[in-house]
Amino acid sequence: MITLRRGLEFGLRFRGGAWYIPIGLLLVAGSLVPALHHHGTVFGGLPDRPYDVLAVVAIAAQGLPLTVCRRWPVTCLVLVSLGFLVDQLRGYHSFAGSALPLALLNTGSRLQRHRRVTVLAFSSAYVAAAITFSSLGPGETLEDYVMFYLALALAWTVGRWLRSTRAAEAERRRRVAEDSRAAERARIAHELHDVVTHHVTAMVVQSEAARYLTGAPERLDQALTVVTDTGRQAITDLRRLLDVLDPGHGTPSSAELRPLVEQAREAGQPVEFTEEGTPVGNAGPVAYRVVQEALTNALKYAHGSRTSVQVRYRADETTVEINTDESVESAAALGGSGRGLAGLRERVGVLGGDFSAGRSGNGFSVRARIPEGNRP
Repeated sequence: MITLRRGLEFGLRFRGGAWYIPIGLLLVAGSLVPALHHHGTVFGGLPDRPYDVLAVVAIAAQGLPLTVCRRWPVTCLVLVSLGFLVDQLRGYHSFAGSALPLALLNTGSRLQRHRRVTVLAFSSAYVAAAITFSSLGPGETLEDYVMFYLALALAWTVGRWLRSTRAAEAERRRRVAEDSRAAERARIAHELHDVVTHHVTAMVVQSEAARYLTGAPERLDQALTVVTDTGRQAITDLRRLLDVLDPGHGTPSSAELRPLVEQAREAGQPVEFTEEGTPVGNAGPVAYRVVQEALTNALKYAHGSRTSVQVRYRADETTVEINTDESVESAAALGGSGRGLAGLRERVGVLGGDFSAGRSGNGFSVRARIPEGNRP
């Protein structure tokens, strides 16, 4: 069933429906071949008649409209139906009679409005034609007329099915596009949270400390310099974030961990940083965000407490562990609002890794295991 559907859809969509052009021309040309005269559809049972000028007109009326059936499906169906009636009434029984089910298939697939009216009009015309042919001679039996009508109805039904299939596929693609946009917006929101929160927290800490340094101009100048440098770094990171839609650009790497740690130290946070191994995969950007969020929370909720950052690179994974020493009472606050940690848990989970954050003894620990070989 799936193969049949794909085959029919391919035939209808190939080069925008260009299959109908050679099919229509082939029906016209084949009908004019003497060996194929009277070898087409027989409706009504009227005797064969030699071809004449009217036969050529009837053949052209059936085959040529198929060349424009994609743009004007109803017009095509009307012309093909009229040509078919003339063909059968005159007894030509040409090869071009095969165009009628094709026109119905195309109309059922293309028609967007007035489908019921079209079906009713065609059915009424069919009944009138059957009555007319019956009055002209012995013609066909009632069963023959019913069977031929059911064959035409099948062509229409297949066209309707293809149209509904295309509509369902278009709706699926629309939903996928919306989901992708929503996921991208969420990713950018996480990036903004990571960048802005970290730098602004460092600036706020230094600004608060500057209030108490009015009597020490050198230390005050140093604190304000740190605030200025942090602000400039925030601007740089925000500019880099604008490139997030371009894969391969704007994403931090593990090589930037040391400047990140130094920034936290300048903000007054004693940080011990150790690295083991060499980065070999694509886990660096996520590892950077884990360290950044953990240091941001340490600066915000445990300023001045000893913090250790350990990053271990392995061939198949990268592990990150950040521990902050603090009393049990204030350790719970180190998780912050949870937005940043939830975003990190989602990032690491997408890569198939593990993430945990919570109290550990008298402090707070953040741990992440990030598999290598995936893009963040």
